[in-house]
Amino acid sequence: MPTTLKQHQSLISLFAQKPCWEINPLADSIGYSTRSVQRFLAELGYISSFTDNGRWYTLCSIPRFNQDGLWFYEDIGFSQSGSLTNTLVDLAAGSPAGMTAEELGEKLRCRCHSVLVQLCRCGRLRRQKIGRCHRYFAATAEAASEQLQVISAQAKNAEFLPAEIAVFVLVEFIHHPNYSCKRLAAVLARKRNVVVQAMQIQKLFEQHGIKKKA
Repeated sequence: MPTTLKQHQSLISLFAQKPCWEINPLADSIGYSTRSVQRFLAELGYISSFTDNGRWYTLCSIPRFNQDGLWFYEDIGFSQSGSLTNTLVDLAAGSPAGMTAEELGEKLRCRCHSVLVQLCRCGRLRRQKIGRCHRYFAATAEAASEQLQVISAQAKNAEFLPAEIAVFVLVEFIHHPNYSCKRLAAVLARKRNVVVQAMQIQKLFEQHGIKKKA
């Protein structure tokens, strides 16, 4: 059996035991240099993590990416966009209303404020302060304008919630007092086929003096 094929099979076997590896332990396990192992990985097809400065490797066949193009093994994150910077750009630019640093950090399970600032400085993203937070938008003026229009429409919708829907919201809140506004909106969509924005629910709670996270 050709040597390269043997090493490919050895690597596949190791990744079957553990889906993510750092390069040095991987090289030690098969008895080759890190440069050789990187070549073997390239031949098999690999992805490096967007967390930990790309220190972790997995094979392309292993991740099952979610709708955001992300896959996590424990605290190690991989993205279809590749690096952390590319992932931030794609998520913020691809969101209908842009995203805050907190929203992006929640999705990526890491702090990313400083990286976002750098992306704005080099022109890969735009940002604008809306309310208490900065939101990050696509780099092009046209795309960012469309995202801002969505935010404007959401703000107008949040000002008015029909009485019958407000009753549904309050009923679900009584049943689930610990649910966030976002989760209550999901419950209403599933149980009652009612489409409500989390910000609308938050606005309703503010009107009634109820403190609740959006």
